[in-house]
Amino acid sequence: MELDTTNWSGEGTFTQTLIDVLGTVEQVSGLRVEDAASSRSDVEYNFISNELFLQFGTRERQVRAKMLGMIPVTRTVTESVMTVTGLERVLCERDGVGPPDYADDGMLQYLRTERIVPPYQTRGYKLVELVRVYEAGSESRQAPNDV
Repeated sequence: MELDTTNWSGEGTFTQTLIDVLGTVEQVSGLRVEDAASSRSDVEYNFISNELFLQFGTRERQVRAKMLGMIPVTRTVTESVMTVTGLERVLCERDGVGPPDYADDGMLQYLRTERIVPPYQTRGYKLVELVRVYEAGSESRQAPNDV
């Protein structure tokens, strides 16, 4: 698997867990990890948001069709060997990952929280980590503007 972490700060233990697990899925051929713009920090909490963009391996297959309704032709079709929905099933079975908190055909979303209490301090802070997994090259997920 080709891994690109140049736009990732390295924060997020669950993000690292996902990277490690995705490295063992042989249908995943590429992974880009980025910090999302929504990350922020405050006195009582840290919010980390990361995005993972996957590339699945592809395969070619021959498809028979008829051109102009009567001339038989054979076309080569390139298709992905896995979908985001198929990846969801794989990740549900892996230790340390489990089912996503939200899933649809184009995205998996995980939300993890933990309480961090540093040594010699009475008050800790809450660490909230949001990780979204997309297929690279898929259509934009932004809603169209109503005019």
